[in-house]
Amino acid sequence: MRAATTLSVVVLASAGIGHAVVTSLDADIARVDPFKDMKNRPRAGHGMNVLLVGTDGRDKITEAERRQYHLGGAPCHCTDTIMIVHISEDREHASVVSLPRDSYAETPPHTDQTTGEHHGPHPVKLNAAYAEGGPNLTVRTVESMTHVKIDHYLEVDFTSFMKTVDVLDGVKICTTEPLKDSYTGLDLPAGTHTLMGGQALQYVRSRHVDGASDLGRMKRQQRFLAALIDQATSSGVLLNPLKFRDVTRAVLGSVRADKGFGTDELLDLGRAMRNFSPSSSEFTTVPIGQMGFVVKGIGSTLKWDQAKAEKLFRSLRDDKPLAVRKPARADAVKVDVAPQQIQVQVENGTAAGGLGKRVDAALAATGFRTTRLPTSAADHAVRRTVVVYDPRWDRSAKSLAAALPGSELRAVKGQGPVLKVIAGSDFKQVTRVRATDVQQGEFGVVTGDEVGCS
Repeated sequence: MRAATTLSVVVLASAGIGHAVVTSLDADIARVDPFKDMKNRPRAGHGMNVLLVGTDGRDKITEAERRQYHLGGAPCHCTDTIMIVHISEDREHASVVSLPRDSYAETPPHTDQTTGEHHGPHPVKLNAAYAEGGPNLTVRTVESMTHVKIDHYLEVDFTSFMKTVDVLDGVKICTTEPLKDSYTGLDLPAGTHTLMGGQALQYVRSRHVDGASDLGRMKRQQRFLAALIDQATSSGVLLNPLKFRDVTRAVLGSVRADKGFGTDELLDLGRAMRNFSPSSSEFTTVPIGQMGFVVKGIGSTLKWDQAKAEKLFRSLRDDKPLAVRKPARADAVKVDVAPQQIQVQVENGTAAGGLGKRVDAALAATGFRTTRLPTSAADHAVRRTVVVYDPRWDRSAKSLAAALPGSELRAVKGQGPVLKVIAGSDFKQVTRVRATDVQQGEFGVVTGDEVGCS
């Protein structure tokens, strides 16, 4: 989320304001050495890869802002946002990949920066790498997981985020559904809103809006980043030296960066991106293969889909766009949640042999993430097909039911993220469905211009 503020510096530099202006601001950037003593790193690809890390900086927030924007509690020495930003070699597009903070990860050998104790490789949640070994271990862990060589490191906090949004006079966000989160205090009715710094922070921090939790939050962060880029490139900020100075000062005062990312690099990149626009950017989250992957001593984690993740990161290494434009099928029913995002266990509720396999195969062919291991239901006299779901995943259940016309929705608390289909004797076929939201699909890729307000 705070990645938005740092990336905006790159975009704003495209105005070519001048070396002197940026040089005077360069001194405000705190420096770190995330690449110290690193060996056996991935092979360099084409283009430039920046690891953007957002840290909990609530210790710099005023008491009034803490109360107003629900920022209570002690700050933690941890990361709550991790993104890889790939800038293409021809500087014509950027790909932003969010890495969930609860991702299952294994750290390389390292020395704990707090205790001084040496650790061998061990499993952690991805955001814990920062707590144990700071920027250096974070970079090493990300490179080990993605095989993408990180060229630069940028770290930002709450303060820079709020100040940047304010100096841009707010960012316009659209939502088709009301958004309410008692944890952050977010309360937005459906419609179009111009969010200032504090409210924008609530928007990108909220993870209790629906059952999508952190994955839903990352999608909102990506939408916000696209909107921020649109605001920065269309509002005249790039051509206004005073605005440019104000925005960069707001951002750089709370940024930490590697020693190699200085004035010359910033200006060189900025000049190359003069024509950068929302349509030049694309956003996605690393594909998840298993949610709720429990690890002893760590808890519930998100395990990546290794095959899809490798395909995604190979595209970054090869400097290829992630978004693939495919014509939508006219006969597909539009639903809220893409079938690729829905996990399904099929049970045969009849005495007819092979029905479970037939339903499982038909759902999988339509894109649903079935277990491919259908079982027999306790009741073998089910007439009407049933979709069993946890109330927290009601939107997914409705999307699955749309693919099974005439099916019954049955809410069961504690069912969890895997929905159950009990196939009845009424089953005939699976209806093809597709997500209304363009931000879904295999990689969930969306370009910046696709999520703007019309």
